[in-house]
Amino acid sequence: MLKQYFIIGWRSLRKQKLFSLINILGLAAGIAFSLLIAAYVREELSVNSGLKNVGQLYKVESKWKTESMGLPLTSVGPLAREMKRQFPDLVKNYYRWDGVTSTVSKGDKAFREGLQIGDSTFLQMFGFNLIQGNISTALREPFSLVISENMARKYFGRTDIIGETLNIESFNGTRRDFQITGVLAKPVRNSVTEVNSSNDNQFYIPLNTLSFFNRDIERWNNQYVVQYLELQPGTSPALAEKAMKQLVTANTISDISSNLTPYLVPMSDYYLVMENGLVQKMIYTLSAIALFILGMAIINFVNLSISQAGRRMREIGVRKTLGGKKSQLIGQFLTESVLIVLLATVVALGLYILARPMFNSILGKNIPSLFVFPVSYLAIPVMFALVVGLIAGIYPAFVLGGLNSINSLKGKLGTVGENRWLRRSLIGFQFCLAAIVFSSAIIISRQIELFFGKDLGYDKEFVVSAQLPRDWSAAGVEKVERIRDRFARLPQVAGASVSYEIPNGNNLNTVQMRQPGTDSVNAISVTTLSTDQYYADTYKLPLVAGKFFETPYNASDIVINEKAVAAFGWKDAADAIGRKLTVNQGSGDLIIKGVVRDFHFASMQQPIEPSVFMNVRMIQVYRFLSLKIQPGNTAASLAALQKEWSAALPGTPFEYTFMDDTLKKIYTNEIRLKQAAGLASGLAILIALLGVVGLVSLNIQKRVKEIGIRKIVGASVSSIIRLFLKDFLLIITAGALLACPIAWLIMDQWLADYAYRIRISASPFVTASLALGIITSLLIVLQTMKAATANPVNSLRSE
Repeated sequence: MLKQYFIIGWRSLRKQKLFSLINILGLAAGIAFSLLIAAYVREELSVNSGLKNVGQLYKVESKWKTESMGLPLTSVGPLAREMKRQFPDLVKNYYRWDGVTSTVSKGDKAFREGLQIGDSTFLQMFGFNLIQGNISTALREPFSLVISENMARKYFGRTDIIGETLNIESFNGTRRDFQITGVLAKPVRNSVTEVNSSNDNQFYIPLNTLSFFNRDIERWNNQYVVQYLELQPGTSPALAEKAMKQLVTANTISDISSNLTPYLVPMSDYYLVMENGLVQKMIYTLSAIALFILGMAIINFVNLSISQAGRRMREIGVRKTLGGKKSQLIGQFLTESVLIVLLATVVALGLYILARPMFNSILGKNIPSLFVFPVSYLAIPVMFALVVGLIAGIYPAFVLGGLNSINSLKGKLGTVGENRWLRRSLIGFQFCLAAIVFSSAIIISRQIELFFGKDLGYDKEFVVSAQLPRDWSAAGVEKVERIRDRFARLPQVAGASVSYEIPNGNNLNTVQMRQPGTDSVNAISVTTLSTDQYYADTYKLPLVAGKFFETPYNASDIVINEKAVAAFGWKDAADAIGRKLTVNQGSGDLIIKGVVRDFHFASMQQPIEPSVFMNVRMIQVYRFLSLKIQPGNTAASLAALQKEWSAALPGTPFEYTFMDDTLKKIYTNEIRLKQAAGLASGLAILIALLGVVGLVSLNIQKRVKEIGIRKIVGASVSSIIRLFLKDFLLIITAGALLACPIAWLIMDQWLADYAYRIRISASPFVTASLALGIITSLLIVLQTMKAATANPVNSLRSE
């Protein structure tokens, strides 16, 4: 019997090729989208799962009362080490690292690379494997080096490189060879080698070499060290957190101990909750969208199946007249439903393969290929097809199976039309979802336009930045200033500046400052920027009062922003000129020489902080050379810069970034969400329109004789089209009205994360609703016109 059901079902599909194709493609699109999102979610949830003893591993995070004093993902340097030493009953192992960038070279190959300089426990604690080298000894000796398989191929073209060397530059300009003692096998995704979205280290150096880079993580006032703990089996994280707080209180200065509360995040959860739970929010958002779109596809399948009923009325009547049972008809239609879903699932798997590269690009993740899943996973789409097919086919099967025999033989739909309001409600719900997704995509797009179009407080156009080799000394500063002046004399360059910071959202330096004569408890936390005197000209920072750094430079001169003026309680920018500030725990007064207008140094999720510019000659630290190139032939300008860089800094790579690209990195997740929202809105609209095809087709079948009579009595084609438009435009209007407040609430919550945001107006909702209405109206007109122009004699023939 089942075989017969499939044969009849297959014949029915072949008979109505176009209709079956629309039904299958609509369902396949929803299934493919859902499978891609499910694969993405699976990959995101599996991050860190491959770490050794992951249930006992914790990331040390920091909560600061004054947020600008430190970062959530780092803590004070010796903390993890002392936890192991003083509380061995709580802590089994620990790992800390300091991240730097430097020039790595081999022969004529030279690149700036990220280096992770950490404890020798790195490999064994997390269970990382080496394809070359000994795990126990690879990170034991000074100036040893473990590199990733990718980097081995990049520099040597092979992986059997134990004993080879790479030359690395220190922060005082010296260079020396590091001996490769291990090649790291590519680990599964984790939050140790990739601690966050902007940090992907592939060079690992033992901590006993840190002094070569003039760095020190063993100071209790260094709050920028990434740390991990492996607790003893059965140890409560709360006990470890209590012990960490005791160590911080006993060993740090009052400014830190009164502000810092260290806590533990399980490594099994860390990736999901890091960066304010951004990954978790993306998972929830995309999962909800996938479920909505799959639901819309199933609703369409129901409506399209019902709309075909008129084509099979006589078949149903004949089968009932010849003794066919209701249960057999129900079995037939359920089998056909499962068959269609199975076919749609096969098509969806093909769409998965075709669409995977696009999703990889949009989400910035490597969604796994179908062929890497275990064989057992093949059961998932099969079970999915069976379940969805049965669920989606229950309603049409029982409706069609219960038709009256006489009405069926006459070709009347009978009871099929009794639940038209249910089907219209489902179509209205589809349009509501489509309008929500579409209007939300418009709002997200406008917020991102704000990021790139708003006056950021500085001029980012034609500004490129490149990292300089480090020599953090008076002589080193003088050297890079001479290099800066060489570039400034080029005709292609409109401005050049040396600084430690550029507006890339990565400024980590803060100090506590107060007015002389006030108590330290009244100190204000300010962001510090180390720049030369040309920084304001290069980035076109407008001065509100006073002057930027002058030549010759006075060591006590500083420049502040408007937020700092307000924070210290001065009435205006002019009132701040000549005032003095003192750094807590420091000596000597600093004199304010200028006030710049506030500018966005980081993401607009963060408010502009009080900032203080200090001259690079006083701080003697720098990282970037910023160059404002002349508008015109950009390629020729960059070629000239490359030539000058090679002459001024031989052996150092010229790896430049335009400020526009730097901004894109700050807003990477927002840009991905914009692209995903655009794709989802397009898919939602497509599925909603397929639903209109089904419902219009059903209405035309039911009212074909009504259309014929109306034409006989003189109705025009346009009046018949208006008749159908009236019904559907009411449904669309109801869906749009319901969508507007829901979309407003969702997007208002999303925008709440930004300190600077657009104002939600009626425009996105009106635009989305009108666009959906116009597209749907065109579709209805095209479908209705065929029926309205048909010969009424054919419509009024005897039953």
